[in-house]
Amino acid sequence: MTIALRMSSCACGRVRCEALGKSILSGVCYCADCQEGGRRVEALPNAARIRDPDGGTPYQTYRDDRFRCVSGEELLVDYRLKPASSTRRVVASCCNSGMFLKFDPGFWVSTYRFRYDGELPPIEMRTQTRHRRSETELPRDAPAYRRFPLKLFSKLIAARIAMFRGR
Repeated sequence: MTIALRMSSCACGRVRCEALGKSILSGVCYCADCQEGGRRVEALPNAARIRDPDGGTPYQTYRDDRFRCVSGEELLVDYRLKPASSTRRVVASCCNSGMFLKFDPGFWVSTYRFRYDGELPPIEMRTQTRHRRSETELPRDAPAYRRFPLKLFSKLIAARIAMFRGR
């Protein structure tokens, strides 16, 4: 059995990460924090984009035990919306590329989809659309939820159980 290995990298290629296996979720978040965090990261000098044109932030979410930085880890810098925030956006300082988002004490990492080359799984859901500010029509490529849906939490719980079982 072949286990998929996906590589992501910053725009200049000095920071590289790998994700092993199937992601927990392929989604787009429109929550106020993701939109503000995305704006702040994209406002860094020469930063690569991490948000869709309509303000949503597309992610590939992996278990912590299935994601790691393989080169350039010393170049990673954390950004938080507030000093005490449990969510940090991790940026490659070499070129200001947003790499991933980490919610502590969560057991998952949400990687920015734009950091990957090649084909990715289709978007499974769009969350927190009640915070969406774009005038464009919401894409109809996946179910859209005004809040975080129960389906999202069930995927996270299933991933946690699989981690405990060593799968």
